[in-house]
Amino acid sequence: MGDNTHTQTGPAYRDPPPFSAEAQGQSLTFYPAGEDRREALMELVRSAKETLDVCFYIFAEDEVSTQLRDELCEAARRGVDVTLIIDRFGASASDKFLKPLIDCGGRYYYFSPRFGFRYLIRNHQKMVIADEKRAMFGGFNIEDDYFAPPERNGWNDLAIHIEGDAVDGLCDWFAKLRDWTDDEHAHFRAIRKTVAQWAWTSDSGRSRWLVGGPTHGLSTWARCVTRDLKEGEKLDIFMAYFSPPYSLLKRIARVAQKGQTRLLMAAKSDNGATLGATRSLYNYLLKRGAKIWEFSPCKLHTKLLVLDDAVYMGSANFDMRSLYLNLEIVLRIEDADLAEQMRDFVSRHIEASEAITPETHQERATVWNRMRWWAGWVLVSVIDYTVARRLNLGI
Repeated sequence: MGDNTHTQTGPAYRDPPPFSAEAQGQSLTFYPAGEDRREALMELVRSAKETLDVCFYIFAEDEVSTQLRDELCEAARRGVDVTLIIDRFGASASDKFLKPLIDCGGRYYYFSPRFGFRYLIRNHQKMVIADEKRAMFGGFNIEDDYFAPPERNGWNDLAIHIEGDAVDGLCDWFAKLRDWTDDEHAHFRAIRKTVAQWAWTSDSGRSRWLVGGPTHGLSTWARCVTRDLKEGEKLDIFMAYFSPPYSLLKRIARVAQKGQTRLLMAAKSDNGATLGATRSLYNYLLKRGAKIWEFSPCKLHTKLLVLDDAVYMGSANFDMRSLYLNLEIVLRIEDADLAEQMRDFVSRHIEASEAITPETHQERATVWNRMRWWAGWVLVSVIDYTVARRLNLGI
């Protein structure tokens, strides 16, 4: 945004190594570092014996995307049933680039048509499911920057490898997604209805898959986090894009007034409007006791929310698009030990971030910057959101 952002003042930052957790019957391994994430992704594909179901928002034509395409081709050659779904808006991979997958016996689909109002609704999900038993999901896309280290300004992101009964829920959701993309005549209202109703819950009731997307009411992801914020006492948000509606902002402020809210936001991004939209909210939140930091070592793409004992992780940002428009996949696990472990993860990143105090924010908030922040808010939370909803939902 060109608003004199301060540089990192903490210790030199390095991506944390992989770490694991057992929570509510789910075996989880987290990959914060790009190179670890890349190797885990490729190994998951290499180890598949029967099926590979893959979905990404961005799928480029560069080194890492070529490697993944070739690994998918090799899987198809050895008899694995390979399905790839990519978003027409986000993915630059061409039919020519993906043709080798077809030649090897695999298949790929585009979620949305290139023309028409539905093009404004994006399939923002990221997932790889191997043999319906192991999966990887999170915020990362298939492009070199999502696997580059912080010293090369790669995206700070998080991938989660999961084994457990929650994989069954992810398989069920992918099957619905595949049916929509494979049917040129699929009714958009069927997608809206499913988004409003679908959620998968484990036998324990403490692990849930939630989805976001275009619906007249609230999606299961938006409905669940809205409910949790009403009752929550302790909140940590580590988020790439943060511009929620005022109704949720008030609920965050209510938690902040108890002195239990930490917000770790982006100092660097690929979209200045999103930075401005987030910074336009700082004054309101700081006045109500929220503690705010900006992560400055590199671009931020992580999506993580910890509220009391509940951990939300997946593809969804905390903005209007992810809450109400884009197709998103989010895993909510209610587990005190996991919540504490993820708070420690947030704390490690806070150590490498700049604290945004009321004094710091006041120094930044020149008339010119406030105008640009407001413009970012209008563009991200009003114009983009309103146009997409009215064209697709008629509201």
